[in-house]
Amino acid sequence: MDYELITIKLVTGFIGLWIMTRLLGKKEISQLTPFDFVSALMLSEIVGNTIYQEDAHYWQLVYGLVLWGALSYLFEKVTQHAKRMRTPLEGSTSVLICNGKIDMKEMNRNRLDFGQLRMMLRQKDIFALEEVAYAIFEKNGSLSVIKKPDYEMPARKDLGMPHEEASFVYSLVEGGDILEDNLKKIGKDKAWLESGLRDEGYRDAASLAFVEWSKDGGFFVMER
Repeated sequence: MDYELITIKLVTGFIGLWIMTRLLGKKEISQLTPFDFVSALMLSEIVGNTIYQEDAHYWQLVYGLVLWGALSYLFEKVTQHAKRMRTPLEGSTSVLICNGKIDMKEMNRNRLDFGQLRMMLRQKDIFALEEVAYAIFEKNGSLSVIKKPDYEMPARKDLGMPHEEASFVYSLVEGGDILEDNLKKIGKDKAWLESGLRDEGYRDAASLAFVEWSKDGGFFVMER
């Protein structure tokens, strides 16, 4: 293979990628939408596949970069200025928890389960759904959370209150299904759960969206 041709293609690809980055704007990895991520992969394929293929002409690389850059730039401008097209093209945010109540329709629409939701909450240092007033699922797949006022700072030590050991929160019911593995972890069984839910005024676990339990706080229940 002609090393001179490879060098020319690499330099062209480097300059083309730099120009596209400047035109499309700077974004952190966490700010990338699914389309941005796929677009970056597609662009890397265009450059990578044409650099080392002897039958791929230099001008084919230039054409690929220019065409993909133009399409990406046009897409960015449309989503910026055509408000009606923004949601169909980029998607929209989803309010998964509103005023402390979970929206199962939004959960299902975004193909999220409670395990994924709790994982994203733990990344926000929230280990109990009871603490959440609002949870917004962003277009880039991240979660924005507003805590209930009772769970916001200041911390206990800031108020001069005595230290207490933290207790872990276990999810016991998700989407009407009883999580027996978690019941075993706390040394309880299904009969204990059903009895506890009856004491809270709930007759059937299958009718509940979510139930979590902690040693200190007891049951926290979200209805469908």
